[in-house]
Order: sequence, then C-alpha cells, then structure tokens
Amino acid sequence: MNVAVIGGGAGGFFAAINVKENYPNAQVTIFEKTKKVLSKVKVSGGGRCNVTNACLSISKLCDAYPRGGKKLKKPFKDFYTKDCIEWFESRGVPLVVQEDNHVFPQSQDSQSIIDCFLSACSKFKINIELGSAIEKIEPTGNKYQLHFRKSNTASELFHKVIIATGGSPKREGLKWLEDMGHKIEEPVPSLFTFNMPNENITKLMGVVVEKTLVSVQGTKLKSDGPLLITHWGMSAPAIIVLSAFGARVLHDLNYEFKTQVNWVNEVNNEVVKGNLLAIIDNHAQKQLSNFRPYDLPDRLWQYLLTKSEIALDKKWSELGKKGINKLVTLLTNDVYDVKGKTTFKEEFVTCGGVSLDSIDMKTMQSKVCKNIYFTGEVMDIDGITGGYNFQAAWTTAFIAAKLK
Repeated sequence: MNVAVIGGGAGGFFAAINVKENYPNAQVTIFEKTKKVLSKVKVSGGGRCNVTNACLSISKLCDAYPRGGKKLKKPFKDFYTKDCIEWFESRGVPLVVQEDNHVFPQSQDSQSIIDCFLSACSKFKINIELGSAIEKIEPTGNKYQLHFRKSNTASELFHKVIIATGGSPKREGLKWLEDMGHKIEEPVPSLFTFNMPNENITKLMGVVVEKTLVSVQGTKLKSDGPLLITHWGMSAPAIIVLSAFGARVLHDLNYEFKTQVNWVNEVNNEVVKGNLLAIIDNHAQKQLSNFRPYDLPDRLWQYLLTKSEIALDKKWSELGKKGINKLVTLLTNDVYDVKGKTTFKEEFVTCGGVSLDSIDMKTMQSKVCKNIYFTGEVMDIDGITGGYNFQAAWTTAFIAAKLK
C-alpha cells in the first residue's frame, strides 16, 4: 500500500508515523511545500511547543473549540489529551503540566518534539519530499496521482492520501480541494489581539488585570479572564478567546467596533456600588489614589480616576453620589474603540477550511472522495490557545492513520 501525506507539519508527521505503526508494510511519503518541515511546531509556545492541554474532561475539552467542538466529541473518545501525553512519553519525550494546564516537553524546547518525529521517520523509513507544493489530486482508477506546482512530472500512484496542509488564510489556497467536490467554509483569522490606536490606555502597556469580563458592543460576544494592556491595545486570554469565538463576527465588522471592559468581573452594579460604599465607611479619610478597590493595578486605578475626572487627592468621604456612579460605570462598563487586529505571538490560526459536512468524522475520510483523509487545521476546526489546536491535529491524524 502506497500512502501520501500532504503537509509536513504536526498533523502530517503524526499521521505518517501512525500509518507506519498501523501498517508496517505501507510505503509512506510526506510531501511538504516549503524547504523546511515542522516550522510551526518549532516556534509554537515561544519555542517550547505547547503539545496539548491537561484537560481530562472531553466535554470541557470540546468547549475550547469555537469551530468543530461538537464534532470532535467522538474522535476524542478514540484519542484525547491523556492518550497524547502517553504517546509522547512512551516515545522518549517526558512532558510537564503547568499551573494553567498547558503541557510542554520537560526540556522546554520544541526541538524535542521535532527530534521525536524525525527519529520515527528514520526508523520507519518514511520518505520526506521537500519543495512539493500540491496543485491537484487526480483520480486514476482506484488510486490517486499527485500534481505539484513547478513540476512537469506527476507523482507515482497512491492508494491513500492524507491531507494535512494546515489552515489557508485565503480561499484560493483551498481551491484544489473545492475542485474535488469538498465544501469550503470561508477562511478568516482567529486568535488575535485588539488594536486601539486612538486610545490613551495604551500608555499603560504592561499592566495586567487578572479577572476581567470583556464584550463586544452590539453583539452577544463576551469572554472573561486576564487582560494585558499593550502598546497597541489589549491582549491576553480575555481578548484572545473573544477573538476566537467572534472570528466571523469581528471579520464582518472589518475589525472596527467598540469593546466593553468590566475591570472587576462583576455584572451586578449594585454589588460594585456596595463595595465602594464600604470603602467610604471604613477608609473615609484616605485619598482615592491611595486606596484601590478590587486590588486593581495602581497605574490602571490612577488612569480610571483621571478618566472619570475625579481628583486623585480627593478623599473617599468626599466622593459623593455622582462620583460613586461615575466609578461604578467605569469599573463595570469601560468602553474602547478597536480599529484593527494583530496576530497573537506565533499563533497564526484560521477559522474556516474544509467543511466538516464533507468529512466522515469517525474515520476522517472524505465523503466525496474515497481514500482521501483529512487532519488538522485544513478542516473547519480551530481552538483557543493552550495546546488545543495541536490536540485537534493529533486526534484527527491518529484516526486518519487507521485508513478505515
């Protein structure tokens, strides 16, 4: 049996290795369009590679995928985070779990994952062809012939083809799959930070607030968690998760909208007002600038007081009803203009791809082309940060490699 794997990234290598473990006599070739394999693995997690997440509940795991979560429920029963950790550790890559449940190689170096894959490819005699950008797959009898760009010669024939090309930022990059009859969901960016070029809050760059609630005005989008103020706008999980779940909505808004920040993660304004009144009762003679509610970062609190047009040296006892209402509004509903986005670190994740309607999720086989299989982000599956996108790649590759 001759098997082609299109794409030399995480999903492609994982699929190829598992095919050889399942079918030792199969001839397996990985075709990578660039001159370098596993480049995304190399830079992921700041060069440490966030292999997976230690979440052991399949239902909670599925919640981390804005697209594809429900459809991944059954695949995860075959291979999920626990299985992934065992897979790597049994092949000589010890892993560690951080406090936030992110899982990394013990070496804290993504090269450990790359070496594991390359070693397995060498052991199993898996061929790796670089500079092989796929142009089309042509059925020939009950086999497939691959055609590459910048090459006049067609490939040998393959019985099975696993497509692991990753996400495409533009629909044109998926046209060859659409031409085969697969339904395509329009690709748009996911996992990004918010640009706020006209907002003074960017002067507070570096300030982190651990518990916030962020929403997008005029939509149902909201997210909670840590928020980081940057020199261009806002970042950290509260923003990144919001960008993932709102990928299509925010794209349609052309990344121009108003975001509302609840700095204290308390939706009941009366509770916030009660806390401020308690401060007045207990710390009446203290200056506002010297006593921060909710343990807010000092720079942010000073900024919010200034934004409220409240004197920094005013005492809490002098705040008055009007001042209390101003602060409650600003603490729970601080509004900022967003104009544009910035890719989050090395996370270049795309929402969209081959529709899951075109794929049998039990086998990862195409519903329109027999013996064509899919793995990873080329499908309309994407997760939030924290190892979830790699886990989706490992799971779908593991199932595709059964070649059922």
